[in-house]
Amino acid sequence: MKVAELGWVVLVVLLGLVAGVKADIYIVTVEGEPIISYKGGENGFEATAVESDEKLDTTSELVTSYASHLEKKHDMLLGMLFEHGSYKKLYSYKHLINGFSVHLSPEQAETLRRAPGVKSVEKDWKVRRLTTHTPQFLGLPTGVWPTGGGCERAGEDIVIGFVDSGIYPRHPSFAALHTDPYRPVSKYRGKCEIDPDTKREFCNGKIIGAQHFAEAAKAAGAFNPAIDFASPMDGDGHGSHTAAIAAGNNGIPVRVNGHEFGKASGMAPRARIAVYKALYRLFGGFVADVVAAIDQAVHDGVDILSLSVGPNSPPTTTKTTFLNPFDATLLAAVKAGVFVAQAAGNGGPFPKTLVSYSPWITSVAAAIDDRRYKNHLTLGNGKVLAGLGLSPSTHPNQTYTMVAANDVLLDSSVSKYSPSDCQRPEVLNKKLVEGNILLCGYSFNFVVGTASIKKVSETAKSLGAVGFVLAVENVSPGTKFDPVPVGIPGILVTDVSKTMDLIDYYNVSTPRDWTGRVKSFKAIGSIGDGLMPILHKSAPEVALFSARGPNIKDFNFQDADLLKPDILAPGSLIWAAWSPNGTDEPNFVEAMKLVTATPFDYGSGHVDPRAALDPGLIFDAGYQDYLGFLCTTPGINIHEIKKYTNSPCNTTMGRPSNFNTPSITISHLVGSQTVTRTVTNVAKEETYVITARMHPSIAIETRPSAMTLRPGASRKFSVTLTARSVTGSYSFGSITMKGSRGHKVVIPVVAMVHWR
Repeated sequence: MKVAELGWVVLVVLLGLVAGVKADIYIVTVEGEPIISYKGGENGFEATAVESDEKLDTTSELVTSYASHLEKKHDMLLGMLFEHGSYKKLYSYKHLINGFSVHLSPEQAETLRRAPGVKSVEKDWKVRRLTTHTPQFLGLPTGVWPTGGGCERAGEDIVIGFVDSGIYPRHPSFAALHTDPYRPVSKYRGKCEIDPDTKREFCNGKIIGAQHFAEAAKAAGAFNPAIDFASPMDGDGHGSHTAAIAAGNNGIPVRVNGHEFGKASGMAPRARIAVYKALYRLFGGFVADVVAAIDQAVHDGVDILSLSVGPNSPPTTTKTTFLNPFDATLLAAVKAGVFVAQAAGNGGPFPKTLVSYSPWITSVAAAIDDRRYKNHLTLGNGKVLAGLGLSPSTHPNQTYTMVAANDVLLDSSVSKYSPSDCQRPEVLNKKLVEGNILLCGYSFNFVVGTASIKKVSETAKSLGAVGFVLAVENVSPGTKFDPVPVGIPGILVTDVSKTMDLIDYYNVSTPRDWTGRVKSFKAIGSIGDGLMPILHKSAPEVALFSARGPNIKDFNFQDADLLKPDILAPGSLIWAAWSPNGTDEPNFVEAMKLVTATPFDYGSGHVDPRAALDPGLIFDAGYQDYLGFLCTTPGINIHEIKKYTNSPCNTTMGRPSNFNTPSITISHLVGSQTVTRTVTNVAKEETYVITARMHPSIAIETRPSAMTLRPGASRKFSVTLTARSVTGSYSFGSITMKGSRGHKVVIPVVAMVHWR
């Protein structure tokens, strides 16, 4: 063997050995306080800790020097343990937790786990992505915006940080308004990346921060720059959508396929947008990237964190839902004065599908508002079939011949392509389709995403059809479908019985020869106008996909004494910005069969912005209360609490059900149990009468029955639940506090009786 050949063999063997060394991403926490809770003690570094709910001044020399000190310690630890080049540090976490993420082998991770000064080493895990009429539906234009200076000023100087899939900055919802320019926000210190393709900044005054986080995604080999974009550019659409819903400009026309559906507005149209991209189209994201994004957002000075993200599954080492790097980071963010809102999850309608567990996070369930888009198909026999279709009508007072896709094939050999889906125009005979209504069948391909209504529309249009019908012959019970905007007349017939009416009429009206081939097409019909919304009085309804409780305290799915979700808010069928790089169509979800919802579906109720401006009473809770909840919850090791929060368990509240939240949950009621709540009056002096109701299986009593509170005063009241009978399921009730000045507070009560 020649030397050159031997060299290649050696190289191939070495490459094989290198390829065989498996590396993973790990999130590591180490001893020592992060900036948020450092109270001094290290030589040369003064305290940086803030009081609960106090903003962190990250520009101070104290903070920057201590941050640099922590990062050097992270690098020193790795450098002492491993050879240079055998690992890659991805991020240093300094502000909210003290630690770092690193890409290394499982053997190296074990070495790191045993090293002095290391508190935890957890393998990274994936996370997933969890309007026009909505402001009116919530009463914002008349009840809320005027108090903040009208829609022109609502949300002024508030900075919302979006940890999502990025933003499409050229959408008009995010445009800088030249007639009323946005002034600088001095408290915000975030930076703006430059688009590597256009060389333009993402920021414009409306968007004041734009950064992306993908080191973990790259290390895992999941990142594809062609579609994921190594910039804050939205490659999915989800991030642009959520940003526009919360803070998009007011009065932006919604135009789809040449039709204007109204004007869209964010809920706080003058709020500023800070983008922290950590989610991507195909794989979702990684906790290491998300934690880095949250850490940076708090450092930059956001007021609110919006998270439409939740874990795919818990890390294998995590024992409790409340303690992991993700939730611990958010607890520190709340301590730093940032309000955190997180989508409850998309795993509904099944129980225990929440991915937002902790009391310091406001978990938001998804509601359908009062707007619906309906359409209809009129057959030649006079029958009118209801359906969905955000589309124009066929020509008024005119009917058209209907042709089924299976009857207009170019030849029988194309049947292997599922031609009834109408996804491939090349397999259908244009001469037979042109000028007619094309009938297509909704198959399993639409469910798994290999077929789409958009493609049906494109097929019909390319063949010269005047419109299309997509008929559902089989569907899972309780499922309905969202309307999809299309540019030509089209309708989705979702009721199987109506589809049978269509098939029966078509078969009777379509003569065939002995081989089954159509002799002539004589079935006729017309498609109605589906562009005008119908406002229903049944809202709010909980969306079928919205995750449900009960909440769980550990990943053995033991129930927690804490109600989740917290609130219900519009989260389905909302017109808002989307990125042209996105590929998603609206999902086919909604509740078809209405059943009575429980607090496990909607928490404490639907969001009411007008009432929130003048609530009368509030249930106040802060960082020490969150610690008390953790320290009181059975099964949580106090050393684990110390590890993640850097705080000892010096406080207790007796039982976790005593946590001061506007709901009461007792997952294991034996005999009698009394819980307490503290309310604070944020209005004028008022007397409240307290009443309670409960399912007959549980007796409920409140003390006192009435109380008077002066402005700013706080008062405790107690609620005693006594088991009467075991039902094997949760029982529901409520406590109503009715004020003499018109304020009204209703809190849900949830409990399950056990004999022991």
